[in-house]
Amino acid sequence: MESGAAAGPAPDLTLTRFPFPYTPYRIQEQFMEALYGALQAGRVGIFESPTGTGKSLSLICGALSWLRDWEEKRRQEEARLLALGAGGQDGLTPRQARLGGADTAGQPDWVTAFVQKKEERDMVDRLKEEQIRRKKREDRLEKIRHNVHLKYAAKRKRCEEDEAKRLLQLSKEALSQGAGEDALDQLDHNEEELILAEYESEDEKKVVSGLEDDDDDLEEEHVTKIYYCSRTHSQLSQFVREVQKSPFGKDTRLVALGSRQNLCVNEEVRRLSALQLINDRCMEMQRNKREKKSSEENKKRRVSRAVCPFYSYEQMQFLRDEVLVEVQDIEQLVSLGRETKACPYYGSRFAIPAAQLVVLPYQMLLHEPTRNAAGIKLKDQVVIIDEAHNLIDTITCIHSAEVSGSQLCCAHSQLSQYMERYRKRLKAKNLMYIKQILYLLEQFVAMLGGNVNQNPGCQAVSQTGTVLKSINDFLFQSQTDNINLFKVQRYCEKSLISRKLFGFVERYGGPASAVKINKENQKLAGLQNFLLTLQQGSDKEAGTPTSPPVEAEHDQLRTASPLMQIEGFLSALTNANQDGRVILNRQGTVGQSSLKFLLLNPAVHFAKVVEECRAVIIAGGTMQPVADFREQLLCCAGVDPARIVEFSCGHVIPPENILPIILCSGPSNQQLEFTYQTRDLPQMMDETGRILCNLCNVIPGGVVCFFPSYEYEKQVYGHWENSGLLSRLAAKKKIFQEPKKANQAEQVLVEYAKCIQRCSQTGGQMTGALLLSVVGGKMSEGINFSDDLGRCVIMVGMPYPNIRSPELQEKMTWLDKTMPRAAGQAPSRVLIENLCMKAVNQSIGRAIRHQKDFASILLLDHRYTRPAIFNKLPQWIRERTQVKSAFGSAFAELRKFHRGRLDAL
Repeated sequence: MESGAAAGPAPDLTLTRFPFPYTPYRIQEQFMEALYGALQAGRVGIFESPTGTGKSLSLICGALSWLRDWEEKRRQEEARLLALGAGGQDGLTPRQARLGGADTAGQPDWVTAFVQKKEERDMVDRLKEEQIRRKKREDRLEKIRHNVHLKYAAKRKRCEEDEAKRLLQLSKEALSQGAGEDALDQLDHNEEELILAEYESEDEKKVVSGLEDDDDDLEEEHVTKIYYCSRTHSQLSQFVREVQKSPFGKDTRLVALGSRQNLCVNEEVRRLSALQLINDRCMEMQRNKREKKSSEENKKRRVSRAVCPFYSYEQMQFLRDEVLVEVQDIEQLVSLGRETKACPYYGSRFAIPAAQLVVLPYQMLLHEPTRNAAGIKLKDQVVIIDEAHNLIDTITCIHSAEVSGSQLCCAHSQLSQYMERYRKRLKAKNLMYIKQILYLLEQFVAMLGGNVNQNPGCQAVSQTGTVLKSINDFLFQSQTDNINLFKVQRYCEKSLISRKLFGFVERYGGPASAVKINKENQKLAGLQNFLLTLQQGSDKEAGTPTSPPVEAEHDQLRTASPLMQIEGFLSALTNANQDGRVILNRQGTVGQSSLKFLLLNPAVHFAKVVEECRAVIIAGGTMQPVADFREQLLCCAGVDPARIVEFSCGHVIPPENILPIILCSGPSNQQLEFTYQTRDLPQMMDETGRILCNLCNVIPGGVVCFFPSYEYEKQVYGHWENSGLLSRLAAKKKIFQEPKKANQAEQVLVEYAKCIQRCSQTGGQMTGALLLSVVGGKMSEGINFSDDLGRCVIMVGMPYPNIRSPELQEKMTWLDKTMPRAAGQAPSRVLIENLCMKAVNQSIGRAIRHQKDFASILLLDHRYTRPAIFNKLPQWIRERTQVKSAFGSAFAELRKFHRGRLDAL
């Protein structure tokens, strides 16, 4: 085990310090000690704990133990200072002493004494205010936790309000019948919903009886907290369930944050499906709620005047308190939102200031505008980033942006129509910025070789290919370097122009509204026709049959708001010239071509996180090789190397439960080297098949075989089919292939697991299943091949990335220019090796998932024996790896291992 943290206390003290649901493994104790030390010292830690070692619980119990102790120390310090203040003593904090010492030079003693006394009084007053706010919040939550009457008071009140609204609606219907059919024709579903929601005025809102408090005070105070983020919604839900099971589950104030797509409970909005459209509609509904418009204007614009009935301040405050009282995951939060008729998306945000543990997805923490919009304040807080093996790629993807020629032309047409329609009502500054955006769109399309006023699907590109440019060169060549993109970006954010444009297109650009076009807006028919030609053009390009009406409507909705995507590209262009590149990808037609911003230096966007936070922990099951994190991310972000601490622990499985082998040659003594030049040779594919045939004879249950790419897996499969090797393999194991489409992977896994279970129960010649998978595919990350699902993991060759990729070449060039050589190797070479070994480590880590699990790992390529490569394997695998130059000895070792493990069961 390697640990960058100092040795912790004796085991008995450790157990006292770290409450745990069961007796922890020794490596869990060491993990928690190192984590506690890193948080206490304000470090940036890189923590590795293999899957199956209880990493989540170690993070929870280690971090929350530190938070509990820190809060207790702070309370004691506050009590001491308040006591000093009450007694009128001259007790100063170290900070005050420093301030006094710094400012006293050349000042009379009475001035210094006065300043110190005033600072002391101010601090005592501030502490008193914080104490009062904290007491209010604790009393409030305690009432809800223990008083069932109060807990369900809001529910009864909602039932009464629903009944009142129902009666009001019946009354309106009765009145409208008397008013004749014309009145009814003017009302649609959205307007009815609007009328009901508007009835509740702000003056009539009252908080639930027994819970009156000054909420403003509660919202302002951001207590010290831990932000925990992970990649996927399911990983976050799993983490919350682990918190619920832990000793901290009952008394931790936890809030889970998510996207509108996951948290929205308004079915009308959820039906939009696409995240961008859900965001647009949600923001528009909020704006409608706030704006005061006359009923006549509402009738004119009834489709867009809909408001969200769940966006109720009172109910969201109630939801906030419910969330803080009891730990709830995303699914429970959504159920609570439906029950309380409160928006979980905004209600959960209200809970952030008082929460001790905030669970959120990567995007929300790592993207500064999203972070600010959510009300997340990182100053002096703790951040834990889990499943962080792809952190650098994640930051790069979040801050990169791509727009197609179709989107640029579509946005230009929409914005032109918008400006034409409202020209007389727009202020001069609005017109100025709209014209600037139109000019930018026109020039960007020209850079792709097209004309913005023609259908992009019909414009052929004369010079196809990919070109990379620096930001400055791109702006200069597109003749847009005289436009202040920072101001344009700020205008887009403040004016919400993309959302207004979406509402405009929704009203005048869709088939549903085409019938209602009158003389005043006949000219808008051109927009509908243009959108229609775009749709037809893209269908022709793709060569796809016409979609059913419902699907076509959804496709149109998804492409109806391209300006927001373009805003992301404009924002990306404001990066420093040296930190990114613009990729011009000219393909076939202008519509198929695209502009992409590639971020080269992810550290610039991570710098603020490490600067503001008290401590940052980057954790994962497989973090090797860690050099990328340390050099490309942390050091480039300005982190002092002395602040960085590394921790890596072994696995909980006994050494005899794992057999990693590097195999250098096959059964016919063919050397195994799967380079781009040699892997397509028939003898290499034959040798791979022979190895698998032999292994499937002695390995029970499931065998997972990883190939470098889908194309190579398909090629090998076809070769085996023609040579007869496939039928020999199928006699022992049923063969499954990983599908390219993610939505089909689940079904393949279910069938694979059923087959293995069936074979183990019935016996016979068929001993299980063989799953042909792809590195970087669905099966290589996040899938557990525990027990019989993965008794052997085979890695065919080394999955080096495609170095001919223009994006990767640019990244390599940038690294060689900006990073020092490491151990005589060029940074670009190190990058290629690290990308390869990260992918290998993720894939081979799929098999061992718990303490009693066992599996063999086979690396088919002699290049794995090279020290630079071998040392990048995880330590717990590396120290047990055997190198076999001949297949015979490797086969004997594998047969002995699996027979021995089966006998031990």
